[in-house]
Amino acid sequence: MIDPNPTRREFLRGILPGSTLACLSCTNLCGLFRSAYAQDQQSLQHKFLADSNMSYAEVFDFAFAHYFIPTLQSLQAQTGEQEFLDSLKRASAESGRSVGANQAQSVAANDLAAFTAWTADPSPLWRHALTWEVVEDTETAFQIEVSECLWARTFREAGAGDIGYAAICHGDFAWAEAYNPRLRLERSKTLMQGHDCCNHRWLWEG
Repeated sequence: MIDPNPTRREFLRGILPGSTLACLSCTNLCGLFRSAYAQDQQSLQHKFLADSNMSYAEVFDFAFAHYFIPTLQSLQAQTGEQEFLDSLKRASAESGRSVGANQAQSVAANDLAAFTAWTADPSPLWRHALTWEVVEDTETAFQIEVSECLWARTFREAGAGDIGYAAICHGDFAWAEAYNPRLRLERSKTLMQGHDCCNHRWLWEG
């Protein structure tokens, strides 16, 4: 009995003679097989790895605004505003130190150039969630001004800029220090706090 719904691989085996299948030097045929194999592999992919068809803004709303931020706001009300924010800052600094230490181990030389390399070749996440301009780039100082930040937009629209700064932004200082003790972050403004930009400036000292 012929299967009315064969897989792509079974379909190719059925329509191509053995001599043709053996001719793997044929570019078009190889491409056909690679395409069929890739599509078969995709059909076997776990559903968790499927494309969500969500924009970056929708992902941030789903990840933060719909549940995470309201939960933190409830904890803040129960704990007390300042005590809660101080706890978040301590946790954020600890996470920042972990990120900085891991980053330092992942590069050949944990210098300023390696630390800021992401600005020249950003990942899709950084490229879509942030808008920035490099305003200083020397051997001892590197500064960017961030004019758009999806983290800041998401938290501020939820009325939680103070929580966002404590949980997301505060750890940047510990991150730089853990990456290399010679590296220090200076910053007087953040979008999360309602300023017109984030003026990140990293200094290479000593």
